Amino acid sequence: MKRLLALALLMLFAVQSIAADSEQEQLKRSIIKIYTTAAAPDYFNPWALLNPQQLSGSGAVISGERILTNAHVVANGSYIQVQRHGDAQKFRARVQFVSHEADLALLTVEDESFFEGTRPLALGKLPELQEEVTVYGYPMGGKSLSITRGVLSRVEHQYYAHADSYLMAGQIDAAINPGNSGGPVISNGRIVGVAMQTNHSQGAENLGYFVPPSVIEHVLEDAVDGVQQGFPELGAVTQSMESPAMKAEAGLSDDEEGALVVKVFADTPAAEVLKPGDVLLAVDGYPIASDRTVEWRENQRTNYHYAVDLHHVGDTLPVRFSRHGEIHKAQITLAAPPPSRSLVLSEQYDQRPRYYIYGGVVFVPLNMNLIKRWGNNWHSKAPIDYLYARNQWSDTKHRELVVALKVLPAAVNLGYHDWKNWIIDSVNGQPVPDFDTFARLMESNQQPFVDLRDEAGYRMVLDAAAAREQQPMILQTYHIPQRHSQGLFSTLAQKDSGD
Repeated sequence: MKRLLALALLMLFAVQSIAADSEQEQLKRSIIKIYTTAAAPDYFNPWALLNPQQLSGSGAVISGERILTNAHVVANGSYIQVQRHGDAQKFRARVQFVSHEADLALLTVEDESFFEGTRPLALGKLPELQEEVTVYGYPMGGKSLSITRGVLSRVEHQYYAHADSYLMAGQIDAAINPGNSGGPVISNGRIVGVAMQTNHSQGAENLGYFVPPSVIEHVLEDAVDGVQQGFPELGAVTQSMESPAMKAEAGLSDDEEGALVVKVFADTPAAEVLKPGDVLLAVDGYPIASDRTVEWRENQRTNYHYAVDLHHVGDTLPVRFSRHGEIHKAQITLAAPPPSRSLVLSEQYDQRPRYYIYGGVVFVPLNMNLIKRWGNNWHSKAPIDYLYARNQWSDTKHRELVVALKVLPAAVNLGYHDWKNWIIDSVNGQPVPDFDTFARLMESNQQPFVDLRDEAGYRMVLDAAAAREQQPMILQTYHIPQRHSQGLFSTLAQKDSGD
């Protein structure tokens, strides 16, 4: 009898082991390797592309015959292919939806047979701290699937490396190497994150970060109608109130906490509710501590923007705030943020640079794409004026900065051949609020000279007739196909079509 029982137990364990192996193999089948040919624009020569790069990443099959991966895996991709675990064949894929802000993208495959034999992985809940998770992906250095285990060690807001956005992120004590990006973080057979970066700063080793379920769910919901709205903004800038003197001056009692409102953007619905000097006490029912954090899970805290990030554009957000010691409650309708609140537009992908050439001078808007062309050490190598502008807010008078990037030497620009990276403040005395306005001012000029000045009063004067006359020769000499970026504005496009 004992032998029969032992035999039955052995058979049961064998069946369970076979079932587990089968489940594991089925899961592996849903982990995808992604090959991307990326041709990024050259912001030093905005009419040209940099040499194409061959990149690889990872992804996972989810519902709707889609592949979930990182946005940076397919950014600026001109040709994308995908490959299943254990298969030699590669299939052509395209981007269906992308959120560079959340570093997430959804791919579709032209050949529907690609998904045969795969099972879409479901999204799960974020595990508790110290729970084990598994990262699947295809790191550089080999073609086979890699499986790495680690424990969830931290969950809080972080700056995402791809677009410098500030969102919730999970941290695990396992290295996420190049090529692993976009691979799923799995717990109990469900996706609980998307691997996105490795932190090599300050001597940190064997640490990896991933996009958590709350951010993934937001992007998947945003993708339903195919219109990318992103994460809404509250419309207010705050600072911590850990100083007892600051709390007392704002009219808070010793046991009251909150975040001090230091700026409210005039073009947001928040301007109808909040004022500088108010103290934000709670958002969507989450009490805000003096360090601007909320308890999003028992004994776990993160920035109060977590409560905002759970919502979508057009949702109403309940807020509680103090003004001169009096408590108020209100509803704020969340709006889509502009491309940038800074004078320097954040890094953009999947689009060509804007530029305008006049008299051999190449003019561009200042943005992070240009600044990062100085390489990994752009923080110290980029022009100091560019770096300083990153800390300035844009407004109606200055929405973006215009730069004379460089001069293509010609007779018309004699005396300025060594000018570069020069920020322009006015055209013939007219202030320059943004790049499109600048181009229109230049194109519509009827004066014999174009007088460009910077904020300090330094000038560049160009002969308008000579600029028009020499323009074709300058473009031909320097092998430039167009004197401005495509679609800069309709009047220029129409004028060029008649040239």
